[in-house]
Amino acid sequence: MSTPLRDDAARLLDTARARYADDAEATARLDELSRRLHEPLRLALAGMVKAGKSTLLNAMLGERIAPTDAGECTRVVTWYRYAATPSVTLHRRDGEQQRLPIRRERGRLIFDLGETSADDVDWIDVGWPSSGLRSLILIDTPGIASLSQDVSARSTTFLVPEARPSAADAIIYLMRHLHASDMKFLESFRDTAAGQSQTVNAVAVLSRADEIGSGRIDSILSANKVARRYELDGELASLALGVIPVAGLLAESARTLREDEYAAFKELAALPREDREKLLISADRFVRPSPATTLTEAARRALLARFGIFGVRLATALLRRSTPTSTDFAEMLVQQSGLNELQQFVREQFRTRAATLKIRGVLDGLERVLADFPRDDVDEVRGGIERIRATAHSLRELSALARARADGLPLAPSDAAEAERIIGGKGTGPTVRLGVGDDATDEEMRAEVDRLLDRWRALGQSPLTERSAVEVCRVVTRSLEEIASVLPAVAGTPHVVLAGGPGEGAA
Repeated sequence: MSTPLRDDAARLLDTARARYADDAEATARLDELSRRLHEPLRLALAGMVKAGKSTLLNAMLGERIAPTDAGECTRVVTWYRYAATPSVTLHRRDGEQQRLPIRRERGRLIFDLGETSADDVDWIDVGWPSSGLRSLILIDTPGIASLSQDVSARSTTFLVPEARPSAADAIIYLMRHLHASDMKFLESFRDTAAGQSQTVNAVAVLSRADEIGSGRIDSILSANKVARRYELDGELASLALGVIPVAGLLAESARTLREDEYAAFKELAALPREDREKLLISADRFVRPSPATTLTEAARRALLARFGIFGVRLATALLRRSTPTSTDFAEMLVQQSGLNELQQFVREQFRTRAATLKIRGVLDGLERVLADFPRDDVDEVRGGIERIRATAHSLRELSALARARADGLPLAPSDAAEAERIIGGKGTGPTVRLGVGDDATDEEMRAEVDRLLDRWRALGQSPLTERSAVEVCRVVTRSLEEIASVLPAVAGTPHVVLAGGPGEGAA
């Protein structure tokens, strides 16, 4: 979708391309920035080895596409983007491209690199006809803190390069628990990705949440308590907008549930309580020979591999309470996995800000081009960068939000919390920003936005308000004015429409 802010950035790139028309390398960099500006949001999945990145990616797509073993392909950065027909293209470090055959084994893609070593591969580009990829480009990265320094370096070079902004617009960072390596990586991503805009564009995920509770049915509840404790960690709060527990294996398997698995769970749920409890006491006991069930040992091993002992216990418990259709049952498992909460977070915090996050990355990249290829005739481009940063309210919101997370806002605690909510800390929808229920009427929302406008304008104009706080008040007030501009006018109330219109940073 075209927006005034994106159009401004596109015109700035066109101006820069005209200035660098005689420089092939600079032009190639500018062309890449132009593609980035107009393509969907780039959302990378990162984390330590065995954090469950590929499993979560499959769950988000609803297809078992990404390989999850420890083969050569998991050592390479892999992009998944929408395409009408499937394709897999290998990009070598020497610049050569090679189309790979489409091969699937038990649903997953098999990347046959042939005689090419993973060390010689820059990245793999997968085009796939999945509806989930229409508005997102998902990027699977090798594990950081790997025993292989080369594997770790691939993720670090891609996500936190030294001399350029990150190639990712936002990141889902998976962790099993908060480790010093996790903090170090997130700090590097914030400092590299944010550039001068100082954006917060990461979410942390407890990706194997079922293991926190040792596979008990209430494991996700335990994981939620751990996540809330991490969210209160001031250092982590400055690096990620939230912490969400997800049972990745359950989410992937639920999204790809088969009828034979549904039938197997129904049989387990129908067993006498004593027999069922003996089977489910542990993973080892579940796959032992047992006369209590007609399910073969191989069938039970397959269930365990797909769902884990937590998923098997949960699925059996759910079917004991009711007998939904297989489709409804799969959705019940997905709901329990935490995947819906993560996808809602991505939708509210990243996808609604897609254009803003992309423009931030493009401006940082353009600034890097000016630094790497200095010329005397680019003052117009440099001035355009400064103008967009100074006037684009969506960028100022992200800067204020990052400041709120990193250092706190120079306001009283209650005012700071309200300001963070209004500028989008909890989500970008009008009801979320205003702190009203989703069922609030237009009249109620108009009344609340008018009340908040009066309060924040008064606070910003008060002689007792410090200068640093006045700037925050201006950002909050502008956010409220944009909300007011999209609300239907109530009889007798003037409807103000701001220059530039609402939602300049909308995707």
